[in-house]
Amino acid sequence: MKITCIPSGMLQANTYIVAEENTNKAFIVDPGGYSKKTVDLINNENYELEYIILTHGHSDHTDGVAEYKRLFPAAKIVACEKERELLEDPRKSMSYGPIDFEVEIWVKDGDILKLGDKELKILHTPGHTPGGMCILVENHLFSGDTLFQYSIGRTDFWGGSFADIKKSIQNKLYVLHDDTIVYPGHMGTTTIGAEKRGNPFV
Repeated sequence: MKITCIPSGMLQANTYIVAEENTNKAFIVDPGGYSKKTVDLINNENYELEYIILTHGHSDHTDGVAEYKRLFPAAKIVACEKERELLEDPRKSMSYGPIDFEVEIWVKDGDILKLGDKELKILHTPGHTPGGMCILVENHLFSGDTLFQYSIGRTDFWGGSFADIKKSIQNKLYVLHDDTIVYPGHMGTTTIGAEKRGNPFV
């Protein structure tokens, strides 16, 4: 796979553009804002954008969704079914205005999305938000705001729970192979092994 990180939006959340090399089919994770660099990359590489995937519904990870959907209308917007309430309420999602997109594919824990020959496995990891989720593709984990490099997502927002995020990380993420590469919603990449050894929160 080809993985590119282009931070976007007011808080410069990590937006990932992920493409399968054999077919150029691609997906975006957490478009926190519109970025011309992202659009140019998709167009210049002739990527066929199939999904716009939201690890959770906070606006710093979703503010670019509507614009990418307008530019790439064939791409399906994906989110966890447990995130419906947050994504339907601008106050809970901390949006500055109305939520201007609709999720087209609601997923649950264990669901699989297909991208060419690749499988995208959904891991429901509540704690930062009720419907927070991670996406596992081979040994690549897109962890949103569940797990950061030696840190974790905040749990003091609406629907957050430290007990839940700790359980999610221990039971869903730390059981993955130590060499699994973690691509978080903020900060740099890490590995499951590094976090198991050194994350002070879990």
